[in-house]
This record gives sequence, C-alpha cells and structure tokens, in this order.
Amino acid sequence: MKLLLKWFIMAASILIAAKLITGVAVTGVWAALWLAVFLAVINLVIKPLLILITLPINILTLGLFTFVINALLVWFSSTIIKGFEVAGFFPALFFSIVLSVVSYLLNALFRTK
Repeated sequence: MKLLLKWFIMAASILIAAKLITGVAVTGVWAALWLAVFLAVINLVIKPLLILITLPINILTLGLFTFVINALLVWFSSTIIKGFEVAGFFPALFFSIVLSVVSYLLNALFRTK
C-alpha cells in the first residue's frame, strides 16, 4: 500500500513539475505513471554506476555534478517514455530540481518515509 502511495506521489510530482517548467511536457497521467516507474528503475540501477564513474568530478565540484547526472537521466527518459518530452539540457536540469523539491514536499505532506 505504501509503495502504491509513493508511486502516485511521484506521478503527481512529475505532473506538477512539468506544469512549472517550460520546455517539459507530459501528455497525461499514464505517461507520468510510466515515467515514475522508469525514473525509479534508472535511479536504482544506472545512477549509482554513473556516480561511481564520475566520482573524481563529483568530488571536485563538491557534489554539484550530481545535478548534471540527474538532468542527463531525465533527458534520457524523454527519449524512452512516450508522452514525456524535454526540450533540452537546461529544462531537464530545472525539471529534476523542481521534481525533487515537489516530491519532498508531497512526501512530507503524506508522511511517507
């Protein structure tokens, strides 16, 4: 039940962040739900490997390169998920930041850990 709630919260966060950021478009709820699943999978599998590979750059930038990795993963997701489109790197960067903030706020509101 908690996993389902987190999935819906992430999809709602995606829809809200897409409304706030120009250059990002989500066609509907189904696209947001699929994007939530896809982002969860690539954040679980691919992101740790990318952080490990880019560890020297990440250390030099005091962790700020992680924002670049998040933006690239969002931009990559737009090529896979139909109904989710990102206009470029900077909209993907701003979308990933806004998505993190909105997701945090919604999770705090519904008290999911």
